[in-house]
Amino acid sequence: MVLVLGVSAGAGGARAVLTHSDQPHLPPVDHIRLPRRAGGSVEEAVLSAIRRIRVAALARDECVTAAAVTCRNELHAEAIRAAVGTGVGIVDEPLAQLRYLRFTGMLPTTASVILYDLGCSGLTVTHADCRTDTILASKRSTVLSGNGYDALLRWQLARGGVLADARTSRAHRESLSRARVVTAADADTGGRAVVTRSDLAELCEAGLHHSASFVRQLVEETGVQPGALVLLGGCTRNPTLRADLAQRIGLPIVYDPEPDYVSARGAVLLAAQRPSRLRMPRRRAGAALSTTGGAQRPGRRKLLAAVAVTATLGGTVAGLLGTDNSSARLPEEGTAPAPAQLTDGSLRLKHN
Repeated sequence: MVLVLGVSAGAGGARAVLTHSDQPHLPPVDHIRLPRRAGGSVEEAVLSAIRRIRVAALARDECVTAAAVTCRNELHAEAIRAAVGTGVGIVDEPLAQLRYLRFTGMLPTTASVILYDLGCSGLTVTHADCRTDTILASKRSTVLSGNGYDALLRWQLARGGVLADARTSRAHRESLSRARVVTAADADTGGRAVVTRSDLAELCEAGLHHSASFVRQLVEETGVQPGALVLLGGCTRNPTLRADLAQRIGLPIVYDPEPDYVSARGAVLLAAQRPSRLRMPRRRAGAALSTTGGAQRPGRRKLLAAVAVTATLGGTVAGLLGTDNSSARLPEEGTAPAPAQLTDGSLRLKHN
C-alpha cells in the first residue's frame, strides 16, 4: 500500500495525516495530534509526529512514499528543515490550505478569499488571490487565541468555585464545540460549575470584535474585496463563534468539518509533488491584482523603452525636416501634430 504523509506545524504542536495522495478528504489511514511539549520547540513536535506515523506504518507493512510539512513562517521552516532533513518537503501553510479547499470544491470561484486561521497561540489573517495563489497581505494578532479562550474560561470557572488547569479548561472549551452545556467539577473541593456556549461567547466578544476590525483593515490595505471568509484552526469548530463572525464581518463563510486538519490534508496533496520547498509568492506593494484576460499595466522598463523610442523617432523626424527645407511646409496655426501618448489603462476587478 502506497501512502503519503502530510503534517501541519504550529505553536500548539503538530497534526499529521497518513492517506492516499488522491484521497486526502477521506478518513485517513492514520493520524496523530501531538501537542507541543512545555519548553519544547515546534520542530520537536513535527519530528516526533513523523517518526510515530512512520513506525506505525512500518508495523502494518505499509510504505510512506512522500511527506510534506506546512509552516507559517520562514523561521519555523528553517528549524523544521534542519530537524527532518531533505527527505521531507516544506510548504507554506496558506498554499496547502488553498490547495485542499480547491481539491474539495470548497474554494469559491471568486478573485480572493480571507483565510481566518485561529489557533492556540493567535490569529493569522491572510488575504489570498485564489487564481494565482498569491498572498495579497497577511497579519497576525495574539489578542484572540485558543490559549486566551482557555484562560478566560478558567477565570469563569474560578468565579464559580471550580479550579482548573490549562489542559482541563481546554477540554471544556473543546467540548462546548460539540455540546451547548458543560459541567465542570473540582476534584479537590467537589465544587461544580456549569458553562454554556453563550457564556463562552460573552467572554470572547471583545476578541471577536477585534478580529472583525482586523479583517476589515486588511481588506482596506489590499483594496480588493474578498468573496468569502475561510474559517480554519481548531477554535473555529465552535458554531457560536462561526455565527458571530459571519454576522460581524458580513462575508459568506467557508468551513471544513475538520478545520484544524485542512493544512495537513493540503500538505498531502503537495507532498505527492515531492517538493523541497514551496513558497507562496506575495504581491508587491502597489501591484494590481491579476485578472484573467485583462489588460496588464506596463512595467517601468516598458515605459522607459517607449519614451526612448518616442524620443528617437522625434529626433529623426526633426532631422529630416531640417535637411529638406524646400519641400517642408509649416503647419497652420492650431493644427500642430499631437505628441505621441502612452495609454495606461487601470485594472478593475469585477466581483461576483
